[in-house]
Amino acid sequence: MKKGLFITKSTTQLIAESNDDSHGLKRVLSRWALVSLGIGAVIGTGIFVLTGHAAADHAGPAVALSYIFSGIGCLFAGLCYAEYAAAIPIAGSAYTYSYATLGELVAWLIGWDLILEYMFAAATVAVGWSKYFLPFMRDFFHVNLPEQWCRAPLDYIDGHIVHTSSYVNIPAMLLVWVISWLLVVGIKESASFNNVMVGTKVVIILMIIGLGWGYIQSSNLTPFVPENTGEFGKFGWSGVLAGAAKIFFAYIGFDAVSTAAQETKNPQKDMFWGMIGSLAICAVLFVLVSIVLCGMVNYKELHVDAPVVYALEKAAGDSLKWLRMAVEIAVLAGLSSVILVLLMGQPRVFFSMAKDGLLPPMFAKVHPKYGTPHVTTIVSGLVCSVLAGFLPLNLLGELVAIGTLMAFAVVCVGIIVLRKTKPDMPRPYRTPWVPVVPVLGTLICLGQAFALPGDTWLRLFIWMAIGLVIYCFYGVKHSKLRQMN
Repeated sequence: MKKGLFITKSTTQLIAESNDDSHGLKRVLSRWALVSLGIGAVIGTGIFVLTGHAAADHAGPAVALSYIFSGIGCLFAGLCYAEYAAAIPIAGSAYTYSYATLGELVAWLIGWDLILEYMFAAATVAVGWSKYFLPFMRDFFHVNLPEQWCRAPLDYIDGHIVHTSSYVNIPAMLLVWVISWLLVVGIKESASFNNVMVGTKVVIILMIIGLGWGYIQSSNLTPFVPENTGEFGKFGWSGVLAGAAKIFFAYIGFDAVSTAAQETKNPQKDMFWGMIGSLAICAVLFVLVSIVLCGMVNYKELHVDAPVVYALEKAAGDSLKWLRMAVEIAVLAGLSSVILVLLMGQPRVFFSMAKDGLLPPMFAKVHPKYGTPHVTTIVSGLVCSVLAGFLPLNLLGELVAIGTLMAFAVVCVGIIVLRKTKPDMPRPYRTPWVPVVPVLGTLICLGQAFALPGDTWLRLFIWMAIGLVIYCFYGVKHSKLRQMN
């Protein structure tokens, strides 16, 4: 076991913790519940909002290739996650895995990075939800909500933060509060709500693909890869890469399944299916929807708040009016389930860090009746609601993407380290073709990260610097692992 800043946690100790049910979390989730959670987390803002933006700004119809490229990177990372989750089935996701392989300092930074992923991602999705909530209220109830109370007071345009005439995004904040309450009440109840939301959106997405296919015009898909404008990331093959980095956000969430390891009935067998199964299903749906969307209207028109609804209105007129309304319902249901899974993952990372002494013990409290980490759930919900209420979607999306890409890259590297340092550790599932798969996963994730704007990297460094200060002044002194050694 390494000492100092890179002291590692014994895998034997981690496995013992995973088998100890005294933590208070209830094991109620089945394999299909995990798959549903994965789909619930993944299908959301990416497919309904960011697909149109990535096509209009970066890749054109080739956004389908962007989805494939990002999906392959996620698959490699997912295979690495699956080995970890099966061998070390404990809440904490990449934070816990890093603690066992790369040391406490790296684990802390990844845990801090996961906050950027889950909390900011939930806020991003809440903002996307509010964009669809306005037309939903107008179309179904003929209620025109005041936009200045339904949008953030800040916007992010061409790398610059600008002020708008709006005050606060109240619908986004209210949604986060409601879902946070549901997560406090119980994981089983939350999973049941998620199953209903997932079923609704998958059925409607299949309807969009099936009916929208008949409105595809080949001229809208030609050229499939638009010529580059002379600027990196503006169409051409660099645009496909930039589009992949942008819509990578669409895949975020499948890794949140691993945070529910201590609430899964049989994590050693079911974690793999929960992550890889949900990822495969979502990747196929993403590619098909992107082809239909760009085939119905010219990609240049898709930088709008609700591109799927816009495309249906433009291509089908009143003939599919009922489907447009169904889409609005699917979007609201789908985005709600995404927020639920992300806000489920964030508190469990806090929970694991607090159990290790790196955060105050209050974050490790479990509700005596509901069996959920209620303190961290409430704190996460409050912070997330503030982010959703005051920051724009595109700024939040870029921050989430780079945070997630870094976490995925570390997980891939960690598998190589774990194979070298713990070759005899029991592994119910083994990542195939090591080190090829983790190396490719690392390179693809880093490649997409470098395609993001420089300002996004600067904000990541600032965020990580804040986390490093907290670790130095609190985590180092209170680490239980250090006290044991």
